[in-house]
Amino acid sequence: QVQLVESGGGLVQAGGSLRLSCAASGRTFSRYYMGWFRQAPGKGREFVATINQSGGSTYYADSVKGRFTISRDNAKNTVYLQMNSLKPGDTAVYYCAADPTDRGTTSAYYDYWGQGTQVTVSS
Repeated sequence: QVQLVESGGGLVQAGGSLRLSCAASGRTFSRYYMGWFRQAPGKGREFVATINQSGGSTYYADSVKGRFTISRDNAKNTVYLQMNSLKPGDTAVYYCAADPTDRGTTSAYYDYWGQGTQVTVSS
């Protein structure tokens, strides 16, 4: 089992940057595929990015490709989401998720979730 805690959200102007962190408990973090999802008010949870156990393979939603970068540091039990060139449409609560199996872009398949961190991008 793993517990996840996100941080790094906040208010930023359009065109700005933020880096989200997701700290995981436990000694088996390196066994988990990690994902970032987001949920805007009145909308469903949307896939953002995923990374494999070693960090050697990543995948992004088309809406963030080229602007966001997912990475992980297994020594620190942490996964990151670097967000550049932010747009008002990126405003959402951002969640990290973990699963020992590659669950890809489907949020319903991930077993473990953080509590979320709010990102607000002003125009």
